Amino acid sequence: MLTFVEEILLLMLDDQDGRLVDLPRSAMNGVIAGAVLMDLAMHDRIDSDLQELRVVDKTPTGDPLLDTTLASLSAAKDGRNSSAWVEEVARDADDLREKALARLVSRGILRKEEGRFLWVFHTRRYPVIDDREQREVKARLRELVLGTEIPDPRDVVLVCLVEASGLWDLVLTEAEQEKAADRIAQLRKMDLVGQAMTQVVRDIQESIAVASTMAW
Repeated sequence: MLTFVEEILLLMLDDQDGRLVDLPRSAMNGVIAGAVLMDLAMHDRIDSDLQELRVVDKTPTGDPLLDTTLASLSAAKDGRNSSAWVEEVARDADDLREKALARLVSRGILRKEEGRFLWVFHTRRYPVIDDREQREVKARLRELVLGTEIPDPRDVVLVCLVEASGLWDLVLTEAEQEKAADRIAQLRKMDLVGQAMTQVVRDIQESIAVASTMAW
């Protein structure tokens, strides 16, 4: 199963030219940070309330992409809320993004291409080799928000992540977004795996939305 970071990067990847969509750096970093934290929440490693996001289980998940962040949270002495942790993890977003893209390459989903623009500026693209995973992410989101099926907790979290980062344009037409607005709002309010899980996802979602509007 892909992590939320890998899924959101596939969603943001232009399958025509292999480049990520043009987002402000603060928005991109906030999305990646939030995706990692949401994955840790899904693994029952973190919880939150209005004052603090805290580690409830320090046991590594076994996924290096998540466990580096889990170790940082576990080592922190001061209590920080979700916004502070999104900001903190966002500092490592470049490294997290490159590691996630490298994993997608190693799985045969993407191909890495490097070159030069105007013979000076280094460029990097990730053309899609096998688009099944990319299509599956978009299809899941479309079926979920345009249909009436009861979602599983992971799908609800993905909806929250896309909503927080304002990426619905990559999945739905403008008319479809209007049609799905009430459904998306309903999904965001769903209980996930108990109220604590719902709260931590909402806290992180709000923090990503704030990070996405800030100038870098």
